[in-house]
Amino acid sequence: MLINRNYKCFRKLPENFNICDLPDSFCYPHQYIPHPAAAAAAKELMEYLKNCNQFNHDFGIKENQTISEKNGLGKMFGVLIVKTSDGEIGYLAGYSGKIGERNDYSGFVPPIADLISPGSFYRIGEEKLNRINGKIEQLKNSSALCALKKQLAGLKAESENYLRNQRIILKTKKKEREIKRNNSKLKLTEKDYIKLCKDLKAESMSQQLNYKAHRINYLEQIQDLETQIIPFEEEILSLKAERKTFSARLQEQIFDCFNFLNIKGEKKNIREIFVQSNQKTPPSGAGECAAPKLLQYAFENNMTPITMAEFWWGRSPQSEIRIHGNFYPACRGKCGPILKHMLNGMMVDENPVIPLSVSDCTIEIIYEDDAIAVVNKPAGLLTVPGKDNHDSLYSIMKDRYPDANGPLTVHRLDMSTSGIVIIAKNKQAAISLQKQFMDRKIIKRYIAIIEGTIDDDNGIIKLSLRGDPLNRPYQIVCCDYGKISVTRYKKIETVNNQTRVELFPLTGRTHQLRVHLAHPQGLGCPIKGDELYGKPSDRLYLHADFVKFYHPESGNKISFSCPPEF
Repeated sequence: MLINRNYKCFRKLPENFNICDLPDSFCYPHQYIPHPAAAAAAKELMEYLKNCNQFNHDFGIKENQTISEKNGLGKMFGVLIVKTSDGEIGYLAGYSGKIGERNDYSGFVPPIADLISPGSFYRIGEEKLNRINGKIEQLKNSSALCALKKQLAGLKAESENYLRNQRIILKTKKKEREIKRNNSKLKLTEKDYIKLCKDLKAESMSQQLNYKAHRINYLEQIQDLETQIIPFEEEILSLKAERKTFSARLQEQIFDCFNFLNIKGEKKNIREIFVQSNQKTPPSGAGECAAPKLLQYAFENNMTPITMAEFWWGRSPQSEIRIHGNFYPACRGKCGPILKHMLNGMMVDENPVIPLSVSDCTIEIIYEDDAIAVVNKPAGLLTVPGKDNHDSLYSIMKDRYPDANGPLTVHRLDMSTSGIVIIAKNKQAAISLQKQFMDRKIIKRYIAIIEGTIDDDNGIIKLSLRGDPLNRPYQIVCCDYGKISVTRYKKIETVNNQTRVELFPLTGRTHQLRVHLAHPQGLGCPIKGDELYGKPSDRLYLHADFVKFYHPESGNKISFSCPPEF
C-alpha cells in the first residue's frame, strides 16, 4: 500500500556539532556505541520528548523524569544521521510500531506500510476478525449452551456417584451371598441348599440387571445432552476455521505491503528477505521497528544514511530490561534479516564484539593435576568455540593437554565474564564434576560492580527466565514459560554511586546474574559494562573469583580463589 510521503521529517543537527567529525562507515546495527553525531541528535530528540504533547500515550514517566512504578509503557525511538541529495547534513527521527493507535505524528518518519489508517484493508480485516471473535465468544457464553453444559456436567457427576455407590453395594451383596452360601452348606439339606443357591443367583442377576439399566439410562441422557451441544460446537469450530483462513490471508496481504529498499535501489519483499533466514517466515511486527523505517524513508527521499542510534523512552516492559534514556542496538530476530538487505551496498562497521583470539591472551593456571585443572579465563574469550569463531578456552586447553580424553570444559562463563573455570582432563573427572553441578554441590562466587546503590546488605533474587527467540542472546522474565533462577547476593561497598557485590548463583541459567542485577524485580542496577542489559564500558565488570567442590578422584573438598583485576 502506497503511503503519503508529504512529511517534513528532516531535522538539522545541533548547531554545536562539527560535521567534519562524521564517521566514514555506518555503525554495525546490532552492537554499537552511538557516534557523537547520533548521540547529539538523540539528546536533542529526548529534550523534545520531555515537553512533547502531541503523543496521546502514557510513557510511564513522572514530571521529574523518573520511571513510574505503576502506569504507562515506554517506546523505542531512533535517529538516523543523513546527507540529502543537496549535501545538507541532518537527521531523521522515528519510533517503533505505533504510539497511541497512531503512526502519523508530525516530524517523525511514516511507517513503511500504513496498516491502521481508517478504511485500510488491515482495519477492515481487523474488524472482520473482531466480528468472528465476537460470534465465537457469543456462542461460547450463550445461555443455552451454558445451561446444556451445566446440565451435562451435573448429570455426569450424578451418574459417576450413583454408579460408584452401586458398585460398592454390589460388591458388598456379593460377599454377603458368599458368606450365606458357606454358612448354609452344612445346615441345610441338599435340596434346600440348591434352592438357596438358585435364589441367591437370581438375586445377583437382578441386581446386575438393575445396575446395567441405570447405567444405560444415564448414558442415553448424557448422549442426548451431548447431541444438543454438537451444533454449538460445530458452529464454533466452523468460525475458528474461518478465522484461521482469513487471518492467514490477511497476514499475506500485510507481507505484500512491506517492501524494503537499499542504497542501490534494490527492492525486496519481506517474504523474500526472511525465506533466506533461519526463521523462514517473518515474525509479527517485522518491518515496524524504528531502524527499517528510518532507512526506508532515507532511501525513498535520496538521502544517504551516515549513522544511527536507538534509545528507549519511558517505563520498561515487565518481562524485558529497558532503561529510560539508554541506547539499544537493533534486534536480531525482527530486524536482522531486513537490515542485512537494507545495508547491502554501504560501508558498515564490523561487529565490535569480537572474541579474543588465542594469540591475544594468556591463560593463568591456578591449579592442575592428572585429573583436573583450574584456570582463570580472561574477559572476551569464549569458553567453547562459537559458530564463526573457533578460538576459545577449549581450544587453548586442547593444545595444552593433547592427551586428555575428557570433554575439558564442563561448565561455561559468558564471553565477557572473567574468572575461574574448572577443566576436566578425563571422562571420569568430567562425570563427577557434571554430577556435582547438577546436584548443586559446587559453590561458586562472583564479584561484580553494579551501576547504582542498593539498600539491603544481602538478599535472594528469584526470577523465571527464558530466551527471547526474536532477540538472541537476550533473556527475558517469563512466569509462564521461564525456568526458575535463584541468586544470593551480598553488598561489599558503595563508591561514587557504584556498588561492589558478591554473588552466589544457586542455579545456572543463561545470563542469570546479568538479568538478576539489571531487572527491576531484581536489584535494578545493571552490571557496569553490560552492553546487553546496561551500558557499554571497557569491559563487563563480572568475575568468577571463588569455587569450592569435591575433587573427582580423591573426594576431598577443595577450593580456589582468583581476585578480579577491577
